[in-house]
Amino acid sequence: MQWRNTAHRYGLVSVLLHWLIAAAVFGLFGLGLWMVGLDYYSSWYRTAPDLHKGIGVLAFLVMLVRLGWKVFNPQPQPLANHGPGVRTLTRLGHGLLYLGLFAVMISGYLISTAKGRPVDVFGWFEVPALVSSLPRQADVAGVIHEYMAWALVILAVLHALAALKHHFIDRDATLQRMLGRG
Repeated sequence: MQWRNTAHRYGLVSVLLHWLIAAAVFGLFGLGLWMVGLDYYSSWYRTAPDLHKGIGVLAFLVMLVRLGWKVFNPQPQPLANHGPGVRTLTRLGHGLLYLGLFAVMISGYLISTAKGRPVDVFGWFEVPALVSSLPRQADVAGVIHEYMAWALVILAVLHALAALKHHFIDRDATLQRMLGRG
């Protein structure tokens, strides 16, 4: 498999970035659901949020790389059997996924930095608290984070179902292309 995209398929970098973000979305969602139920005396009470924040910051960095890669690396041409309606829905769906990803990540950052403390990423580096004085910052960002996380997971499931529909019903190469084949 080649590193870069071609006119007909995604390259290794695009495929890896796609699946890395997919794993992060579902992993962080599961971790987030689990950690909000922890009580103060759990040994994971402080560890789980630190893990969630660290992975979230790394996912944000991967998304920045992914956007850069997308800008400077041509995308494969749409499949010939996809009409303008499908292409419009595809662009809309991908746009909403990107918007949801960044909304979840930025709101998570705003929760984490509401008290003016930086976000520590596994002791490797810290992300400074650039914004910490908004009224009810943690509460408002927390509500946005929760609802956007649910919306993002629902969109990601719909995205996966659409890929499966293309593969099993339409019998086209949509899913194969994101698996690096086709």
